[in-house]
Amino acid sequence: MKFRRLSIAAPMENFLVRLFVLGLAVSATSCTHNSTSWHDPSKHRLQFVTVEDDIRLEVLDWGGSGRPVVLLAGSGNTAHVFDGFAEKVTGLNHVYGITRRGYGASSRPASGFSAQRLADDVLNVLDSLHLAAPVLVGHSLGGQELTALASSHPNRIAGLVYMDSAADPTFNWLPYQELRKKLPAAMNVTVPPPAAYKSFQAYRDWQESNRGIVFPESELRNCFAAQPDGSMGSYGTPASVGDAIFAGMLKPDYSRIRVPVLAFYALPAPLKNQLQQYKPQNATEREAIEQVYAADVSFSRRSSRSLQGSLPGARIIELPEANHYVFLSNETDVLRELRAFLAGFH
Repeated sequence: MKFRRLSIAAPMENFLVRLFVLGLAVSATSCTHNSTSWHDPSKHRLQFVTVEDDIRLEVLDWGGSGRPVVLLAGSGNTAHVFDGFAEKVTGLNHVYGITRRGYGASSRPASGFSAQRLADDVLNVLDSLHLAAPVLVGHSLGGQELTALASSHPNRIAGLVYMDSAADPTFNWLPYQELRKKLPAAMNVTVPPPAAYKSFQAYRDWQESNRGIVFPESELRNCFAAQPDGSMGSYGTPASVGDAIFAGMLKPDYSRIRVPVLAFYALPAPLKNQLQQYKPQNATEREAIEQVYAADVSFSRRSSRSLQGSLPGARIIELPEANHYVFLSNETDVLRELRAFLAGFH
């Protein structure tokens, strides 16, 4: 899941690549807290929870009542990526978000980035805030923490929601990456042009026109330094954080999970649509589009079969033409299914 990141969510990369490349697309520009005159409009309360000696995690509390719901962001993102979305879940539940170590305003230690350690961080937050039997919702990398925590402490969790995050991060994606190099140039544009960094709004405009999703400005301001002239500056998370997280990834083992599960999977746009949109110039490009499409669908379906093979009762939702950030690209679908899932706990 990691490379010196692409840029925020390429629409059709297979989950594994998205999990790292996408995840790191934000991460390379990684997250560093900055203070400016800008005011965060999200209705959350911010606090810090100590999870280990001298290590504090940023926790956002959007309020609400009922069973706690805890949102875990993907690699490179902070809990602020859920601003807007989280507030729409507070009708039935009390919603929180955790920024993992290494990102945003949370501490940046030199170690402690294995999947189990990150899951233990989440458990320490739950204990500190006295959150009993919460439902955990994880995007991308967050799925590793969901699986590790629910497996090691099954009595502490009521349910799990995987948002394009239930897949095998140990999968060998190198052949896939080589295959993508044969795609039409327009399908491999992953780095924003310099003009996108002229302002936070310019970056969001680039996201909308090139990725079909837009991060909350609060997320960007917790990821990029704000320059005096209003442009987006440098990032704070060192590359070593992403490398350490990648090294600590585990092959998913769902066999010890004993709670209800809801899982969303993003699928690529139909092959016909891709061929019409990108107009391959030769047989090599056309074949690459066909092969990448087949690989994307195969990886997603193989991941969902693996999950359901261990958890026959899991509810699987496929979202065709969805961005990896399914809660942004397909907010209506995700909210509908999530609310129905959460209502089952009342």
